[in-house]
Amino acid sequence: MNKQKVNLTKDKGALLTLLGIAVMMIMTATKILPNSKIAGYSVFVGLAFFFIVEVVDKAKGNDSGLRFSTFFDDLKKPGVIAWMLLPIATGIAALLVGNLLFHGEFSERLMGRAGEILSFDKAALLAVQAAIAALGEEIAYRGFFLGKGEKFAPFWVCAVVSSAVFAAGHIAAGSLGIVVYDVAGVFIDSMIFSVIYKKTGNCLISTVSHILGNAAALAAGMILFKL
Repeated sequence: MNKQKVNLTKDKGALLTLLGIAVMMIMTATKILPNSKIAGYSVFVGLAFFFIVEVVDKAKGNDSGLRFSTFFDDLKKPGVIAWMLLPIATGIAALLVGNLLFHGEFSERLMGRAGEILSFDKAALLAVQAAIAALGEEIAYRGFFLGKGEKFAPFWVCAVVSSAVFAAGHIAAGSLGIVVYDVAGVFIDSMIFSVIYKKTGNCLISTVSHILGNAAALAAGMILFKL
């Protein structure tokens, strides 16, 4: 992807990017309000702004952050498959260590959080829901927040900030220790997805990794802890 310095007075796509990122951050900050569910809608904001900015910038070919046509070519890029599979290990490890540290409470928390947006009674529906949720988050946070944000700041700055906001959006009620542990795990996985996006410029690849990581953690919870 071509990264060039932008002139905010002339670049409509850049202005829209700043606006979208600001709105996402403000919405996520509402997590501090009791019973607020506004933060969850930040994904939809990121999705909308991603496609709007792509249209405004007339992104085509490798300039687009979402490419189906180059999927297999992007998979072949150095180190991509290894990074894609890493969230499987981190997801299972986080579950096992979390249960040791918090005496089984972490796995219940994980499944409870997932159960808020996923239907566990139908396997086919569960798979579709998980895939759609992961794709939406990757387009919003990797394709838009990170990818478009690189117009203004270096990759690692964008990766850390977008991952911090992404992790904050996953905060749920619970003891301080579990909340910190849970958010830290989401942040680490988000950084992995960011590296995958950096290597490929394609949030479809990071989506597959996201799905694999979530599926591994959920499967481990169901099998090992009978949740």
